[in-house]
Amino acid sequence: MADGLTALSLGQAELSEATKAYFAKCEEKLGLVPNVLAAYAFDEKKLRAFTDMYNDLMLGESGLDKLEREMIAVAVSSVNHCYYCLVAHGAAVRQLSGDPELGEMMVMNYRVAELSPRQKAMLDFAVKLTETPHKIEEHDREALRAQGFNDRDIWDIGAVAAFFNMSNRVASAVDMRPNGEYHTMAR
Repeated sequence: MADGLTALSLGQAELSEATKAYFAKCEEKLGLVPNVLAAYAFDEKKLRAFTDMYNDLMLGESGLDKLEREMIAVAVSSVNHCYYCLVAHGAAVRQLSGDPELGEMMVMNYRVAELSPRQKAMLDFAVKLTETPHKIEEHDREALRAQGFNDRDIWDIGAVAAFFNMSNRVASAVDMRPNGEYHTMAR
């Protein structure tokens, strides 16, 4: 690992006070600064774009709860075999659900988990969007509506899936490694 976080030697930019405070908040709340943030710290503008989008999608107002958004992240990352996101977001699923087994099933194959019809429809859509986005049709959106998702929720499902497809590809391109602490969280 060139910089310890990725296979690249990018170093770290001089961080603004706001970013230093953000990292300190991560340390306080999570007990660590996620390596994805440290990896993006070579360019504060890119780091800010990443964190702004992540925070909006994963923590912002939505008809999807936090667990559902993390489940999408894991299902998409499973299809893409993204080591970083499977470890980090698998830990989030374990933690939010209180169910270590669910976290492991989600990482391996969400179809083996005991999911509600709503959750299964959501993940089926996210996976189809990941594997064959050109095959999404109105009946796919109708299947979500039949499970109680409104059009804003469908937007959010698509946006979370798309974000993780992008971040999975960046993580794979640079061989980004997860924080070791994620492996033992919520087990």
